[in-house]
Amino acid sequence: MLQKDGDIDDVRHRISAGWLKWRQASGVLCDRRVPQKLKGKFYRTAIRPAMLYGAECWPTKRRHVQQLSVAEMRMLRWFCGHTRRDRVRNEDIREKIGVTPIEEKLNQHRLRWFGHVQRRPPEAPVRSGVLKRVDKVKSGTGRPKLTWDESVKRNLKDWDITEELALDRSAWRLAINVPEHDLCVFWISSLVYPNSLGIKGYVVVVV
Repeated sequence: MLQKDGDIDDVRHRISAGWLKWRQASGVLCDRRVPQKLKGKFYRTAIRPAMLYGAECWPTKRRHVQQLSVAEMRMLRWFCGHTRRDRVRNEDIREKIGVTPIEEKLNQHRLRWFGHVQRRPPEAPVRSGVLKRVDKVKSGTGRPKLTWDESVKRNLKDWDITEELALDRSAWRLAINVPEHDLCVFWISSLVYPNSLGIKGYVVVVV
């Protein structure tokens, strides 16, 4: 939900949801015996999706992205055993555990949803509901509130792709793909951590 001051309630809520997932898995994520790549895989498959749930509809400002990025790096540094005092660069930590910046994944989510909307028929409710801008709503002084379509246009410009490409589903998915940096394979047995995730017989696979 967008507030009067331009803030987004969902951003704070999703960050809290991410930390909840993190705490549930802290027995694994803080264990030094667990490979860093495996921790990164778990973050990508369980924690980050919780933080980005519904993010494709957010008209994010710079401060929203900053909030997500700060929360992400705190998590990554924590389970890597590093603090800011260690002077380890964020890029080095990401490379170590194979995690792409959450900002890039957020933009990918938004553009994926935009492509889905663009491929719908013109009379589809989702097109009129998402792409139409309400101009008659009264606003306060200062810069107008950032809208979802403005966020999309900014992403398209930054990524140097056109709206027309969205009509080709395969080409669009390829153009907006943000690859991860993990090609290793590890296993973690539920026999080692039977209750750490609260799920009986839980097995994590990195592919």
